[in-house]
Amino acid sequence: MTVIDAHHHLWDLTVRDQAWITGPELAPIRRSFTLPDLEAETCKAGVTATVVVQTVTVPEETPELLALAADSDLIGAVVGWADLTSPGVADELARLCSLHGGTFLRGIRHQVQGEPDPQWLTRPQVLRGLRAIADAGLVYDLVVLPHQLPAAIRAAETVPELTFVLDHLGKPPIASGPAGLEPWARHIRDLAALPNTVCKLSGMVTEADWASWTVDGLRPYADTVIGAFGPRRLMFGSDWPVSTLAASYGDVVSATRALTAALTEAEQREVWADTAQRVYGIGHS
Repeated sequence: MTVIDAHHHLWDLTVRDQAWITGPELAPIRRSFTLPDLEAETCKAGVTATVVVQTVTVPEETPELLALAADSDLIGAVVGWADLTSPGVADELARLCSLHGGTFLRGIRHQVQGEPDPQWLTRPQVLRGLRAIADAGLVYDLVVLPHQLPAAIRAAETVPELTFVLDHLGKPPIASGPAGLEPWARHIRDLAALPNTVCKLSGMVTEADWASWTVDGLRPYADTVIGAFGPRRLMFGSDWPVSTLAASYGDVVSATRALTAALTEAEQREVWADTAQRVYGIGHS
């Protein structure tokens, strides 16, 4: 079965600091993670294509990721960053698409999880930026915390022409066990009711207890998004190398296989490759 990893990161600390990697708990990932490092992991896991996703909100990172994609047989799409609040965001998106590797730009993401305003996604200037993303033929990756999901729902309702891709299930408190399901699950069902939304089965192990997570502990959360979105609007993502805080690349793949084992073969093909191919246009650069 074809496998596409629809969510991973790359960074080189000799080029740019990753200021978010602070504190002793994140020390294991305070080093460079390069394309050859990724290729070693994906080769063992049978992954044939990937989507590399931005990590920092600086304009220089996206052109670097596009250039990497242009020169790689593995990276099939890039989710970059642009300032959604800028009046010139449409021009910036056009500029990015014109760069070396610009045809690999398929989406934009902003670190909404770090915005103190829970309604940030519904600000008029942000909605204007989201419409510019849709006009450019791109999708928008949502990295939000559970309390920000209502604003994400309103944004998706307001800009129905844009595909919204929910990263990491909306970061539910998996470490809390079943007690953490609500109100997150209700918000997930409301988001999934909108036809312009999809979700990544990604980031689960790092929202669980890093040292003692189990597939059974992840299952209620995975089952919620599987039931809400359905396989045709779900895709696998490793969230490597952040995921290495809790699990190896192979362990993340194995856990996701266990969580999707009850699906039919056709449904599993959707989760493991077909959804990502459709949403990110992989194979059409």
